[in-house]
Amino acid sequence: MQVQPYLFFDGRCDEALEFYQSALGAEVTMLMRFKDSPEPPTSGMCPPGAEDKVMHASVRIGDANVLASDGRCQGRPSFQGFALSLTAPNEAEAERLFAALGDGGQVQMPMSRTFFSPRFGMVADRFGVPWMIYVAP
Repeated sequence: MQVQPYLFFDGRCDEALEFYQSALGAEVTMLMRFKDSPEPPTSGMCPPGAEDKVMHASVRIGDANVLASDGRCQGRPSFQGFALSLTAPNEAEAERLFAALGDGGQVQMPMSRTFFSPRFGMVADRFGVPWMIYVAP
């Protein structure tokens, strides 16, 4: 059994995927747009003019798969009650990841030494997705 996060970017999925490719070396392994669906969208699923938006994508980040979509394309993504956690192999890589994800985002806890890690920090990226970056002791 696998648990995979599914992120709804509410109209900004293409932008998010490009950002994660650049910042994290993510690889888009599958992408389907609303216009590619073999079935017509159900009511409220795809507003008029959103046919080119992402209906479903699968992205590989390191050893994990993250799923993503534009959702209902209403322009109000909301990411609350969770964080994605990245384990960096060393302090330099943790700093690089933190800086890359923080570009245009908001630092929630600056990178610092903690009792459980030589480097740990929390940041919400430019889309509002919360991330925790740390080096395993």
